[in-house]
Parts: sequence; structure tokens; C-alpha cells
Amino acid sequence: MDAWLQPFAEFAFMRRALVATLALALGSAPIGCLLVLRRMSLVGDAMSHAVLPGAAAGFLLAGMSLPALSLGGFVAGLVVALGAGFVTRATPQREDASFAAFYLVALALGVLLVSLRGSQVDLMHLLFGSVLAVDDAALLQIAGVTTLTLWALALAWRPLLLESCDPGFLRSVGGPGAAVHLTFLVLLVANLVSAFQALGTLMAVGLMMLPAAAARFWVARIVPMCALAAAAGACAGVAGLLLSYHTELPSGPCIVLVCGAFYLLSVLLGLRDGILLRRRRARVHYTA
Repeated sequence: MDAWLQPFAEFAFMRRALVATLALALGSAPIGCLLVLRRMSLVGDAMSHAVLPGAAAGFLLAGMSLPALSLGGFVAGLVVALGAGFVTRATPQREDASFAAFYLVALALGVLLVSLRGSQVDLMHLLFGSVLAVDDAALLQIAGVTTLTLWALALAWRPLLLESCDPGFLRSVGGPGAAVHLTFLVLLVANLVSAFQALGTLMAVGLMMLPAAAARFWVARIVPMCALAAAAGACAGVAGLLLSYHTELPSGPCIVLVCGAFYLLSVLLGLRDGILLRRRRARVHYTA
């Protein structure tokens, strides 16, 4: 066991990657749980792709500059979120269809922009990231976004839950439904932007959604669900980094695959609607 954990003690880049992964798990877990609660899980995936054209524009203007990539990705994500929301409210089209249309256009535009001046290596970096290459500036940004996310959620937790469960009631009592929804979208985009530096635009949503979806099979209440999702994401980060180091495989996919393994385990063994538990209940009901 000590030999497996040795990389964290020996290499500074492994320690930075570990801290970045733990911070991402802590900040993105409650966002992922709220997306699951809102039945907007695929919206998170769409938003992670929507970051790409802004990051690509920042790359064209300033190269691999962290502020340019982050600002461009944040602006692009908000534009896609607001545009899809406008189409949903102005037309009969459902929100998931609007987000799907916008994210496909954004993904194609982002790849096209990178290809104008960048190489295949640059494109792969934007799409898949490199958590082992996280520097001090990126680490500070991830920590800052996580801190901002937890602070904002602490202030707006009750309105966010109410808007997630019953937005019509929140509007009927004069609650700030539109402001709460916009705040949630801003936090979603900010967490995806901070995550894409480490995991890339294609996998940034993995650490957000897989632990949250898995936690739903174990607990019913939202606060324990967030805590379990954060713990699962943190453990997946540690296991994925160690697996990547010892097998010489890419770190981002290893982390997401460990999250996926926990999700599959939860689907089978979860105490809330897991497959084995449902079959056991069905057998007991049949024999009774």
C-alpha cells in the first residue's frame, strides 16, 4: 500500500493533481446532485461541450493562457445557456432539445477554431485536458471556484432546492425564480470551466455527474446525497490518479472510469432501487 501511495509523497505534480481533483469533487458534487434532482443531467454534458468555442477563441488570441481560456470558456458557456433558455421560453421546444442543438453547434465551432491555428496536440489538450499538468495558477483558480460555489450554495440553498423541485410554487409566492436559475447556471458554467483545465471539455462533466447519479441509489435526502457524491468523487480522484501513474494510462479517463465503476456498483447494490434490492423485494412480494 505504501508503494502505491508513494507518488503523492515523491512528486509535486501528483500532489497538485490530487489537490485539484479533491477541490473539483467538493465543488462539483452539489451542482451535479442539483442537476440530477432537476432531471437535467444531460444538460451538464451539453454545457461542458459549450465551453469549447470560447476556450478555442481564447487560444487563438493568447495561446495556452489560463485567463484567456477560462474567460472565453465562461462567456461561451453562458451564451449557450442563455440562448437555449431563450429558445425554450420563446418556442414550444423542450429545454433538452435546445441545449442539444446549441452544444452541437458549439462543439463543431470550437473544433474548427482550434484547427485554424492550433495543432492536433492543442485540440487534444482542450478536449481531454491533463490533470498532471495542473500548475499553481490553475490550482488557485480551481480552489477559488470551489470556494465561490460552496459560499453561493450556502446563501441560496433553500431557493435553489425549491426552484429545482417546484419552480411554479416559487414563482407563485414571489420568489426570485429567474435569479436563482441564473445563479445556478453561472455556478454550473464556472465549475465546468475550472474542471476543463484538468479533465478537458469532454470529460469535465464526468466528475460532476457520475458520483451524483451513483449517490442517488444510496440516499434519499439531498444533503447526504451531496456529501456522498463529494466523497465518491474524491475517492475516485485518488484511485484514478494512482491507477494512471502505475499503469501509465491517461489520468482523466482513469478518474472518470473509476467514477463509472462506482456508478455501476451503485446500480447493482444500491440501497435505494438498486437492481439486486428490487429483485429481492419482488421475490418477497411474490412469495407473500
